[in-house]
This record gives sequence, structure tokens and C-alpha cells, in this order.
Amino acid sequence: MDVAFPSGADTCAAWLYLPERTEGERPPVVILGHGLGGVREMRLDAFAECFCEKGYACLVFDYRHFGASTGDPRQLINIDRELADWRAALAYVRSHDEVDGSRVALFGSSFGGGLVIDVAAADGGVSAVISQCPFTDGFASARAGGAVSTARVSVRAIRDVASATFRRRPVMVALAGPPRSAALMTAPDCGPGYAALADLAPTFRNEVCARFALDIARYFPGRRAKDVNCPIFFALCRDDSVAPASATRRHAQRAHRGEVVEYPCGHFDIYLGDPFERAVTDYIDFLKRQLPTG
Repeated sequence: MDVAFPSGADTCAAWLYLPERTEGERPPVVILGHGLGGVREMRLDAFAECFCEKGYACLVFDYRHFGASTGDPRQLINIDRELADWRAALAYVRSHDEVDGSRVALFGSSFGGGLVIDVAAADGGVSAVISQCPFTDGFASARAGGAVSTARVSVRAIRDVASATFRRRPVMVALAGPPRSAALMTAPDCGPGYAALADLAPTFRNEVCARFALDIARYFPGRRAKDVNCPIFFALCRDDSVAPASATRRHAQRAHRGEVVEYPCGHFDIYLGDPFERAVTDYIDFLKRQLPTG
């Protein structure tokens, strides 16, 4: 069902999935959020449907400034605001009458996979975390983009900051593009990978406000893995060209209750086909062990 919850002065649009249950039963709930510029139609619904079939309620939301959520300017990635959106989603499910707000898991993918580490570490009351192909190390991801693309994006980012200062129209940059282009992700598999997911999402736009590029190399959510006190499942894509698996391995080793599984695929492959089927089976096994359903 369509629902919404407040975050700051704006509203996050979401879907709430409720499993079949006996009268009065309140199931545990999984909150799902996407990565860079992603919207919920880009296969988060597929994960939620699988979890719901196994007895879990699911809340799948769009960050502010994206998809069906409110927020201006559009297509703005702001780390602090997206962390606040996760906290707002937690507050929403914890106060909902039809789910067990004391048993909440977080599922974040790509950039969202890094955000959930940060959120769980700060919150302390989350029951479990699934961090899929996670962005954990800003420096590693910035290097993966290549020097030429980084330089071209940086020029636009500086122009966008100036535009924001004078309240002018944002300067945009592509999320995914060909090698050496002015895009945040430029590995050969990024364009086709994003396109395969974008075909499922009519609200998706392959652009964001360029100012975000100045924040990427300074954000290291993986460093907070050591502060997560609940079980956390790290799903690494072995051939990840966006969020290098080597960086995540280092951070995951510091998690007190971490589990690491590597999948022989690229960053965008895990949303579809056999990699998806294998991964979602592992996620359900993890959830069943950490948050048993009735």
C-alpha cells in the first residue's frame, strides 16, 4: 500500500508491505532504501516481495528530492538529509500499530548500503542490517571513477555550488555514463547496468545536482562498521566497479557481528537474474536467524 512519512519539512513516499498473519500478530519489519539517485521501482520492490512472502513487513521508500517524495531542488543527493530520511523511516515503523517496531532490520543497497551502516551504528536499537554491494569508502569509489571523469565532474560541482549560493538553477551531472565522461559512475558496465534498472522506473532521471561530487571522497561509512552492535550481513559483488569489494572487506572485518558473502558478479548484476535469486535466498536465511517470524 502507498504510505508517506515526514522527514524534515518534506515527505518521503513509501510502500508498506504487510504479510499474511493471524489476528493481532505484529510482524518484524525490514526498511529498504536505494543508492545514488535510485528510486524504489528499481528492484527494491522485488526484494520486498520476497521478504513479505516469508512473513516480514517491509517499508520501501524514496529519499527526499527523488521519485515520488517531495523536496526541492529535485535530484539533490545530500548525505545528512538521506541519513535523516532513514531515521524518519525508523520512527515511522516504530510507531506503526501493524508491525513490531521493536524488531527492525535495515536493507540498503549501493550508497544506501553505506548509509545503513552509519544509521545502525548511531541508532543502537536496530535488530539486523543487510548491506548490499555497499559504498563504504569514498576514496576507493572516487578512484574507481578515473582521473579524467573526476576532473570533469569536479568542475561542474564547483559551478553547482556557486549556483546554489546565488539561488540559480542547479548544474547537473550524470549518474552513469561512458568511460572518461562527466558522470559519477563511468566503468563500462555502469551505463548498461543502470539502464536495465531504469527501464523499470519511469520516475528515474540519470542526473543529480553536481555539488554532491565534492562530498563523495570525504564519506567513509564503512569506518562505522565497528560501532554496529547488531548482526550485519555484507553482500559483496566480487567484480564491483563502483564500490570496490576490497575496501568493504577491510571495513567488514571490524564489525563485531558481521557476516560477509561474496557473489561472482558486478555491481548492477545483483538486482536481476541468478545473482538476485542467490542473494535474496541468503538474505532471507539471515533474517530468519536474526528476526524469526511467527
